[in-house]
Amino acid sequence: MSANHERSVVSEWRGGLSCEVQAGRFTLVVDEPESVGGTDRGPQPTELFLSSIASCFTLALAFSARRRSIAVDAINVTATGFYDGPRFRAVRIDARVACDPAALDGLIRQAERVCYFTNTLKSDLDIVIAPQLITA
Repeated sequence: MSANHERSVVSEWRGGLSCEVQAGRFTLVVDEPESVGGTDRGPQPTELFLSSIASCFTLALAFSARRRSIAVDAINVTATGFYDGPRFRAVRIDARVACDPAALDGLIRQAERVCYFTNTLKSDLDIVIAPQLITA
């Protein structure tokens, strides 16, 4: 894997089913609901996954609108995941944009081209797990 363009976050377990993720200068609390043994202090990993998709596509729409000089009054994106066992089998992105109706289709296509999440999820993503033992 090339180190030319990379970004990392660090997750630290905080007991039970909770962790804190350091993302740049921001700390995110990630937890599970009490019904499955968590403390419900933050979103679940699956909610963060869908949040990342929705927020990335929202910003891709805003970026694309600015780049194309399309006036936009509002953007609202909902990402819905459909489960199949321990994975999502599909994700639907509902993108609502207040703009010139004639510009909407082109704006959506441009956002699809620049959205990191949709491009990554549509590709053959290599995931490498590198185990390391923590010693005292």
